[in-house]
Amino acid sequence: MIDNGSDVHQGGDGPLMRAALFGHRIPMMELLVSHGADVNAEWNGYFPILFAPCETVEPTPIKWLLEHGANPNCAKPQRKYPGTALDYVIATYGRSLQLGTCIQLLLDAGGVTKHDVPPVLDLLRGRLDHLAELLDADVALVDRQFPELDFGVTGARRLSLRGATLLHVAAEYGNVEAAELFLDRGADVNARATVDESGIGGQTAIFHAVTQFGDCGLLAAQFLMDHGADLSVRVKLPGHYERPGEIVECTPLGYALRFPGGENKTVAKLRERGAAE
Repeated sequence: MIDNGSDVHQGGDGPLMRAALFGHRIPMMELLVSHGADVNAEWNGYFPILFAPCETVEPTPIKWLLEHGANPNCAKPQRKYPGTALDYVIATYGRSLQLGTCIQLLLDAGGVTKHDVPPVLDLLRGRLDHLAELLDADVALVDRQFPELDFGVTGARRLSLRGATLLHVAAEYGNVEAAELFLDRGADVNARATVDESGIGGQTAIFHAVTQFGDCGLLAAQFLMDHGADLSVRVKLPGHYERPGEIVECTPLGYALRFPGGENKTVAKLRERGAAE
């Protein structure tokens, strides 16, 4: 198709953006770049090509793009997603065990992020050794609430990690080892996030674990339940991302039935434990 005149730059290098979504498409990326595709192009003015594998949490194309000159610090205030590649991969809705690898690749390439909160970055990178050192140095860290965490949105819900503890972050990203570390250091399995001036918030970690796409939080949810997570907690939380003003009042089961919705394995486990809506 290229030999017959197809434009590799169509839609703001759309072909390269599509190829960069998954690691098995590296040969296509190589072909497109060899014919002039720009690794620093902005797909349709929407976001840089590098953001594509950040969205899907795919380290192989991230590494390839960086090695071929992609700029990790490609922030632009007027863009829909104005931040850097690190900002984007941390805030993506995808959940993957490869997140830490993606973050480390971008850090090694000189990437910077507005989410420069050492214990949180160590958690997301899977550096529990560093995290343990921070907890040793500051025993109150395990109970601290972090008002600056404006990411963690997934499952079609608008709930983020703003005002959450490290245990909430571990639950959001399905990191059972980190959750175990926090409980061993005295974290309360039913610790609440902050409540805003409108009475929204106050969720426990279990709310984050049970509202993941594809049951990605199932193991974390089961761990929290095994360690005494209260399934009767009822709070007011942000609703669907397409309904900005929506607020729902519910238990962990009620929230899971809405986000992502349906009778999945996580919902079945909650029902098995006697959770109420």
